[in-house]
Amino acid sequence: MKDLKKYHGIIPAFYACYDDEGNVSPERTKAFAKFLLDKGVKGLYMCGSSGECIYQSKEERKLILESVMEIAKGKMTIIAHVACNSTADSMELAAHAEGLGVDAIASIPPIYFKLPEESIAQYWNDISSAAPNTDFVIYNIPQLAGVSLTMTLFKEMLKNPNVIGVKNSSMPTQDIQMFKAEGGKDFVVFNGPDEQFVAGRAIGAEGGIGGTYGVMPELFLKMDELIKAGRLDDAREIQYAVNEIIYAMCACKCNMYAAAKEVLRLQGIDIGDARKPLAQLKEESKPLAKNVYEMIESAKKKFC
Repeated sequence: MKDLKKYHGIIPAFYACYDDEGNVSPERTKAFAKFLLDKGVKGLYMCGSSGECIYQSKEERKLILESVMEIAKGKMTIIAHVACNSTADSMELAAHAEGLGVDAIASIPPIYFKLPEESIAQYWNDISSAAPNTDFVIYNIPQLAGVSLTMTLFKEMLKNPNVIGVKNSSMPTQDIQMFKAEGGKDFVVFNGPDEQFVAGRAIGAEGGIGGTYGVMPELFLKMDELIKAGRLDDAREIQYAVNEIIYAMCACKCNMYAAAKEVLRLQGIDIGDARKPLAQLKEESKPLAKNVYEMIESAKKKFC
């Protein structure tokens, strides 16, 4: 029987950490990993959307994961997103991740070409075969990948014993219920949309993986604590405050992750800017990002 409780809780989607020239920085990567470790999060989701993976080479993604594992191995649950458009590249990253001792690998479906479900299943199973001793998490994010995880495809993937969970970033919380019902009690569903963390947990998600957790882990940890204690009204109050923060981040005149990195800089953690073609932080956006920072600090004082 697999220990799936290691996936229950708050797992920030790790941000890409660059130096001042825009190169992957092992030093800043380690510093950010330690920052989140010290906050008490359950684990880290590596090299996903928030990690800007589609704008990085295989070598860069390997370096990022290696750097994080120096800090986190044995101390946090690590899920490594390994998807590339090429099956061979994805399998290479999967084998590398298993060699480092990650807890799970994850993958979106192939993007750009509209593939039949049998090709998507083959892609995922090929990736899983490259890491045969490692759990596999399906990443369902139809609004970006252009492909939804249908129940037909999901049932096919459940034939693979390594498939233990779904990171569900589709907006309907009902999807979480459907995956839970079909996957059974020994299956994990992660809530994806940060704006509906409480709703996702209430309908059955055991934890969450999110792109804004990194700038305000304390607030998500507090929501998680309150939900476990059955205090949904109190958790909902924090969710409302978190959503206002997210809306403010999205209003910054840059990519949301560029805004997040400025907020972290104000918190004392410099991990660079977002990588082009993502819209980078401009001087005019800094006051907006500072407002986000102040909103987070205010919410932490109120709720934590």
